Amino acid sequence: MGEPEDAGAGTVATDLPGTGQEPVRTDEPAAGDDRPAGGEEDALLVLTAALLTPAQFPGALGDDFPEACGRLRLPPLPHGYGLILGQDGAGARWTVVVDDVSLVAVAIASWDCGMEYELTPAPRAIVATLPGWPLALAVAAPGVPAPHDPDLSGDPEAPEILRPPSVSGWGPAQRRLGADEISRQWSTWRAEFTEGEESGAEEGAAEGGERTGKGTTAGGRTEPVTEEGAGTEGGERAADGDGDGVTSAIPENAGAFVAPGSEPTAASVRAALAEARAYLDAPPPPGRIRSAFASEEARLLRVDGPGWSLVARTDDMAFVLLDAVPGEVIPVERGPRLPALLAGLDALAARS
Repeated sequence: MGEPEDAGAGTVATDLPGTGQEPVRTDEPAAGDDRPAGGEEDALLVLTAALLTPAQFPGALGDDFPEACGRLRLPPLPHGYGLILGQDGAGARWTVVVDDVSLVAVAIASWDCGMEYELTPAPRAIVATLPGWPLALAVAAPGVPAPHDPDLSGDPEAPEILRPPSVSGWGPAQRRLGADEISRQWSTWRAEFTEGEESGAEEGAAEGGERTGKGTTAGGRTEPVTEEGAGTEGGERAADGDGDGVTSAIPENAGAFVAPGSEPTAASVRAALAEARAYLDAPPPPGRIRSAFASEEARLLRVDGPGWSLVARTDDMAFVLLDAVPGEVIPVERGPRLPALLAGLDALAARS
């Protein structure tokens, strides 16, 4: 939800700060004049755009909307912002923040449909011009030098250059990026899980339900760990179907789902679900629960918390990712308690 599109087109006319200059807002045009100000030397070549609103923002930026805004040093205004990422004529990276969210949303929707759309906001819509990019891009503008950070070394009071989160190891940003990817590719991940279940059932039947290198099977089925065990003496496992079933998964080439590898992992998932349930009594900051259209009868949820992310369809199951379990995607099978939890979270969510 809210990831940038690498299909931008257009220019943004803005007074880009030179060496030693702090980013400033473009001068206001004459009343009633919505044409961009500035000349070609000030134009920003648009590469991509993203929304930064309570309902949609790149997960790499934070667990919630205020945290995401904080990374760009912006106040978390309720209507949010549009982010336009591009290069100036010298190839330097810049991020233009606009308050015309609808304009950016239309551009992204057009690019999603394979249509051309020249994203050129009016100068009065520009809130800030920030050096660098907060997100990693694999594209570059043609006809200009390769993307690089602008040189602001001449001004000791110059703002910090925006840079994307490190991808050198597993951490909160990678966990949220993984959850965002599952959200965008829900059908693919759901199909992978179904195929994994069917494969596990066949192997379990052939091997008599014994423990294998791919996990534990019981009676030819993947043995679920349930939320009912959370908070009980000895961490008891409820019978299959008696609660929110939790099974571990190790993603490999789009995901290979297996049974839990350890009780600590299952306990961590139960703890995350308990924290999500606590949101029903104490709503979290805006954007920590987000809801998007999935079908006429269902919504797609993205929920984050300290150390965990959840992706779910209100009419189906859920997937959990944990900081403490690097690179793993943990399916939460549908049980009696999960539908009520998802419905409650959806009622609190920022909707798109």
